[in-house]
Amino acid sequence: MSFCTQYLAQRFKRHLRQLAPWGLAGFLALPALTLPATEGLKIPNLGESSTSLFSADYEYNLGQWWLKSFRRQAPTLDDPLLYSYLESLVFDLVTHSDLQDRRLEFVIVDNPTINAFAVPGGIIGVHTGLFNYAQTEDEFATVMSHEIAHLSQRHFSRGVELAQSQSTLNIAGLLAGILLAATAGTDAGLAAMTATQAALQDEQLRYSRANEAEADRVGLRILYDAGMDPYAAPAMFERMLASTRYSSANRMPEFMRTHPLSEKRIADTRNRARQYPKRIRPVSLDYQLMRARVAVSLADTPEEAVAQFKGELEGNPRSREAAIYGLVLALTKAGRPDEAALTLDGIWSDREQRIEYILADAEISLAQGKPELAAKKLQTRLQLSPGNHPLTMSYAHALQQSQQSHLAEEVLIDQSRLKPSDPGLWYLLAEVQGLSGNIIGLHQSRAEYFILVGNLDAAQRQLVYALKLVGDDFTVSAQINERIGQIIDMRTDLDRG
Repeated sequence: MSFCTQYLAQRFKRHLRQLAPWGLAGFLALPALTLPATEGLKIPNLGESSTSLFSADYEYNLGQWWLKSFRRQAPTLDDPLLYSYLESLVFDLVTHSDLQDRRLEFVIVDNPTINAFAVPGGIIGVHTGLFNYAQTEDEFATVMSHEIAHLSQRHFSRGVELAQSQSTLNIAGLLAGILLAATAGTDAGLAAMTATQAALQDEQLRYSRANEAEADRVGLRILYDAGMDPYAAPAMFERMLASTRYSSANRMPEFMRTHPLSEKRIADTRNRARQYPKRIRPVSLDYQLMRARVAVSLADTPEEAVAQFKGELEGNPRSREAAIYGLVLALTKAGRPDEAALTLDGIWSDREQRIEYILADAEISLAQGKPELAAKKLQTRLQLSPGNHPLTMSYAHALQQSQQSHLAEEVLIDQSRLKPSDPGLWYLLAEVQGLSGNIIGLHQSRAEYFILVGNLDAAQRQLVYALKLVGDDFTVSAQINERIGQIIDMRTDLDRG
C-alpha cells in the first residue's frame, strides 16, 4: 500500500483529537510523551494490501519501524541484566501461548508509572514502575501474559478488519493513530471523536472491551499453563484499582487508562481464576533481585536508595536477600564500595554462580578503582558462559575503564553478531572505537545506533564521514556505500508512506 505523506500530515493536524488506535484501546497501553510537531511522523510504505488479516511479516516490519520511532522519543533503560530477565520470563510464557510468530523484541522504559504495552510485530515493553508495583513474579507475569494474549489473538489485524467494515477509516489513519497513541500520549490517541462519529465510537469501544475480556481470559490460561498462580491476576487488578481511590484522575496509572479496570472486570477475572487450582509458589529470587535493581534506578539519589533498603531490612521484606542486594547496589552507586563489598559477602558465599552477584562484585571493583581486577573476574566467568550478554557488556565496560579499548572493541564486535539490535551495544562500541583510534569504525557504529533509534539522517551522515576517511580500501568503501544505500531505501519507504 502507499499513502501520501502530505495527506497524513494534514490528517494529523485536522484530527489530532479524533485519531484513536481504533479497536486497540487496550492493545496499546503506551506512555505519554512530549514530542516535536506531528508533521515529522511518517508511516512507512510496507508494501502490502490489507484486505484481510495482515501477514506475520507485515506486522513484524511494522513493529520494527514502530520500535525505532519509539526509541527515538522515549527514555529507555539500558540495563542488559534486567532486559535478559524480561526476555527469559516472556519467552517462557510465550511457549504456553498460541502466538505463532515468536520474533519478539523488548523495550524497558525508564518511567516510574505503572504501564506495559504490546505492539503488532512482537514488540513488548514495560515501564520500570511496573517492576516496582508488582510485588511478585506471578503478578508481573499476569500483565505480561495479558500483553502476549493481545499479540496471539491478532487484535491489531482484527481491529483493521473492523475499521474497514465500518468504511470510515483507512489503514493510514489506523497506523497514524497507533503512532499518536504511542508518542503523543494515550489521552490524545483516545480523544473523544466528533458527534458525527458517535455511533462508530460506540462500536469501537465495544470491540475494545471485547479485546480486553479476551486478553484477560487467554492471559489467565497462559499464566496457569506456565505453572504460575492464576489468583495473582485478580489480586494484581484489585490492588491496581485500589491505588486509584485516593488519587486524582491525572495520577491514574497509564495502564489503567488504556486497560480500564472496574469492579465487574475484576469479579470476572476472579471467577475465571476459580476454574483453576490455586498454586502456592515460593518467592522468586530472580524477580525480587530485578525489583531491587529497579528501586535503585528509580531513587532520586543513591543515598536515598541506601536508606530505603536499610529501612526494609529493619522490617520484614518479601526477600531479605534481595533487599541486601539492593543495598549493595545502592552503596556502590553512593561511592561506598568497601561497605558494598562487605554487604555482598553476606549473601554471595552460598550463591557463587549467581550472575547478579558476579556483576555486582565487578561494579564494586570498578568503584574501587580496580578495573583490571573487574575485567579479570568477568573474563573468568565468561569462559563458563560464552556469549552471555550482561556479562559481555560489563566485561567490555571494564576493559574500557582499564585502558584496553582495543580488546573491548574486539569483544563488542563479536557480540554485535549475536545482538545486532541492541542500541546500547553500538553506543558503547562507538565509544571504545574512538578511544582505540578506529575513527572509521566509530562512525559506522554510530550509524548503526542511529538506525536503531530511528534517526536515518544522522546515520547517513556518520557513514558519509566514514567514507571520507577510507582512502583506497575498496572493500570497506563498498560496505559503507551498501549500507548508505540501505538507509536511502529505508527513507524512501518512509517518504512513500
